[in-house]
Amino acid sequence: MNNRIIKLFNIKYPIVQAGMVWNSGWKLASAASNSGILGLIGSGSMYPDTLRDHIKKCKLATKKPFGVNIPLMYPNIKEIMDIIVEENVKIVFTSAGNPTEWTSWLKKFDITVVHVVSSLKFAKKAVDAGVDAIVAEGFEAGGHNGREETTTFALIPLVSKQISIPVIAAGGIATGKGVLAAMALGAEGVQIGSRFVTSVESSAHAAFKNAVVNSKEGDTKLTLKELTPVRLMKNKFYDDLISLYSHNPTKNDLQSFLGRARAKLGMFEGNLHEGELEIGQISAIISKILPVKDIVCEIVDEYNTTIDELKKMY
Repeated sequence: MNNRIIKLFNIKYPIVQAGMVWNSGWKLASAASNSGILGLIGSGSMYPDTLRDHIKKCKLATKKPFGVNIPLMYPNIKEIMDIIVEENVKIVFTSAGNPTEWTSWLKKFDITVVHVVSSLKFAKKAVDAGVDAIVAEGFEAGGHNGREETTTFALIPLVSKQISIPVIAAGGIATGKGVLAAMALGAEGVQIGSRFVTSVESSAHAAFKNAVVNSKEGDTKLTLKELTPVRLMKNKFYDDLISLYSHNPTKNDLQSFLGRARAKLGMFEGNLHEGELEIGQISAIISKILPVKDIVCEIVDEYNTTIDELKKMY
C-alpha cells in the first residue's frame, strides 16, 4: 500500500494509534511505531516534565517515527510546545482548540502538523491554518467529541470531497474491515483509539481494560455537551450525572460535579464506580487484551483478507 499518509509519516501501514489521555504513554507509542504504524504519546494527561520523560523513553524504545498529541487548551501550552522543539519531535497532532496560531509556529521547525476535527466547518479552518492532514473524528469515538453528533460514515465522505489534504478517519474503527470501509469512503488512513486502550502496553488500569473487554452495545453515551462533549462508559458516575441533569443544572453545577481528575481516577487508577471512563462505541466488539503487534497484525490481515473476499464476490 502506498498513499499520502504512509509517505507523510514514513510508516508501513496508514494507521495511527490515537494519543489518548491516561492510556497513551511511551510504551504504547513505541510499540505502535515498532509495529509499522504511527504511535502517539498523549500529552493531555501529562505535566510538561512528564511529557519530556515520555518522549525521551520513546526515542530509546523505537527508531521509527512517532508523534505527540497536544490538546490546544492545555494550560501550559507554550511550555509543551517548547519541549516538542527541544526534543526534536517531528510529528504533532493537535486537538481541542484553534490550530491557527500553533500550526504556523510548529511548521517553522519543520514539524508535520495534523489537527483533529469533528465537522467540515472545522476541517476547512484547519486547512486554512496550514495543517498537513486532518483527522475527521465521528460521533462514535471515545473521549472528547463533537457536538454535532455526525457519524464517521457521514463525516468522512463529506470532508474528503471538499478538502485537498489527506484525511484520516477516526471513530468506530477497530478492525481491518473498518479500515477498509473508511478508505472506501475517502480516507487515506485511520486513527484507532479504543482498540489500543486494551493493549498490553496501554497505561490504562487493568480494571478499566477488563471493563472495556466486557462492555456491550449501548454501554457508552455522549454527554456533558454544555462543557466539552465526552463519550463515557455507563457507571455510577454516569448515573449520578444523569440524575443531576434531571434538576436542570447550570454549567457551574456540572463543572462542580465533574471536579478534577475524574478521568485519571477511572482510566488510570481503576475506580470503575466514581471515575470517568472514556471509550468509544466500538468497545462492544473488543474481546481480548493483546500486545500492540498482535492487534496490528490482526487488523492488517483482516484488511487484506476482506479485499480478497470482495474481489471474489464482485
